[in-house]
Amino acid sequence: MKIEENRKAILDLLLHKAALKQNIADDSEKIFLIFKDTIKKEIEALSKLVKDPRIRLSCKEIGNFEMHVYIGSDVLVFHLHNNVFRLPDDNPLWGTQYFKENDDNGFFGIIYIYNFLAESFIQNRSNDQGNLIGRVFMNHERHFMIEGKGQLGYLFRDAQNMVLSNDAIKLVIQMSFVFAIEFDLLIPPYEIVADLTVGEIQLISNNLQIQTGKRLGFKMKSDDNDFF
Repeated sequence: MKIEENRKAILDLLLHKAALKQNIADDSEKIFLIFKDTIKKEIEALSKLVKDPRIRLSCKEIGNFEMHVYIGSDVLVFHLHNNVFRLPDDNPLWGTQYFKENDDNGFFGIIYIYNFLAESFIQNRSNDQGNLIGRVFMNHERHFMIEGKGQLGYLFRDAQNMVLSNDAIKLVIQMSFVFAIEFDLLIPPYEIVADLTVGEIQLISNNLQIQTGKRLGFKMKSDDNDFF
C-alpha cells in the first residue's frame, strides 16, 4: 500500500538525514569546545607577553554556544549556531568531486565570528553595531571552509581538502584577533550625527548612547571579495 511506502520513505529520512544532521550538530558542539579551550590558551599566552594593564585581554563564556573575547579595544563574539545547513543547489562547490560523490558532505554546522567595540559591551551601548568578520562551516568529516574578511576569506576556501585540525583552529582564532585589531574605528558620516533631539543629547551625556560601530552600514558582501 502507498501508506506503507510513505512510512518506509519517512523512516529512511529519519535514519539517514535526521541522524546526519544530529551527528553534525553534536560534533559541532565538540568543535566549539575546542575553539573555546584554544581561545583561553591564546589569551593566556598573550597576557604573559603584554605588560601594559590598559590593554584588555580576557575571555568570557556566555552559555554553551557563545564566547566573548576582549582583545585591546575590541570584543570578538564566537557563536555556534544550533542548526545544521545545506549548501544551496546553485553553489559551485557541488560541481567539485568531493561534493559530487556524497551529498552528505554538503551539510554544515556554522560558527559565526563577530567583531564589536569593547566599549559597546562595557558601557552597555545596545544600539552599537558589530560586524560579521567570518563564519566557519564544518561538515560530518570535519572538512571545513570559511566565508569571511581579510585572510579569513581567502586562506580557508578549499573544503575538499581542508580538515579542521587543532592547528587550523588556532590559526583561525589568531587571524580573527589580527583582523579585529587592524580593523579600525571609522568616523561616521557627518549627516548621521548632525541632528539630535534634546532627549538624544541627554542620553549622550548620561550614557554615551551615540550609535557606534567599526563600520557603519557594513555588509560582508560590500567589499570586492568572492564568496562561496
